[in-house]
Amino acid sequence: MQRVMVDPEVPAEVADLFRRQGPLLSRIRAGWRPEPASNSSRLPKRLLRWGLVLVGVFFLMNVRQMVFFVVTLFVFAILISALANVEPLEAGVSEHEIYRQARWYEGRYLLPEDFDHDAGLLLDRARQAVDHVLRSRVNATGMLDDVRNSVMLPAQEWEIARLLAKLSALRTEHRGLTHGGSTPEVAAAMAPLERALAASEAAVVARVEALERYAGHVANAERALRAQEQIEQLRARLPRYEELLAETGADALAVPEIGRLSEDAGRLEQALRESVRSAHEAFRHLDEPPAD
Repeated sequence: MQRVMVDPEVPAEVADLFRRQGPLLSRIRAGWRPEPASNSSRLPKRLLRWGLVLVGVFFLMNVRQMVFFVVTLFVFAILISALANVEPLEAGVSEHEIYRQARWYEGRYLLPEDFDHDAGLLLDRARQAVDHVLRSRVNATGMLDDVRNSVMLPAQEWEIARLLAKLSALRTEHRGLTHGGSTPEVAAAMAPLERALAASEAAVVARVEALERYAGHVANAERALRAQEQIEQLRARLPRYEELLAETGADALAVPEIGRLSEDAGRLEQALRESVRSAHEAFRHLDEPPAD
């Protein structure tokens, strides 16, 4: 499922707001503007002050006057509700504020409609790979370069999204030019452009595949870590099993087999080190600038 993509250099609170308000950003992109704020938006505050004054007079009234006063308060509440012409979309955020932020950070966010079908699929693959790495335990425990991951991977994801949006726009224009057929001369002139689009797509695919390879090494490290932890838990229980075997006289045959747990733990520890080393290698390859 596609979502709003935001440049990682945009402040986090604004980026979160954009991700939650994708439909409104689409309307803004299409030319929608919020209604100008008018002086009537200040009127409820004035009415509220007058209402507080009236409450102070409440206790000086007789019964008939009290009934009239309650009806007046009811009408007062309706007026406040009707005159509040800027409704917040969420706590503390209005359409005007989202419009202002969207205009300020124009070009720093991308919407689902910025990507054609193929580009959307590629972007989903990149996002899944990045999410898998950043949410992994081997990253959270510092076995990987978690600091560089938290900076470099979102930057890679944004760069892939930016390139896919440009590629999608050019492909859409290209399809529009060739709609309804073209002459051999036009087809020959457009052939280099089609090759450029294909080469650009292949370069972005290579970036996505590099992310996926890195995520694959991280997944191997995750599996090795889980297996090592399970073997360590079994090894911690060995003394109880050995005691039981000694008491029952069955230790001569069973102890050697249980003792292999230590060997298994050693092998898994080595596998974990190899997996983490492979992940670091994949990270360094991912961090290399693309060849010209």
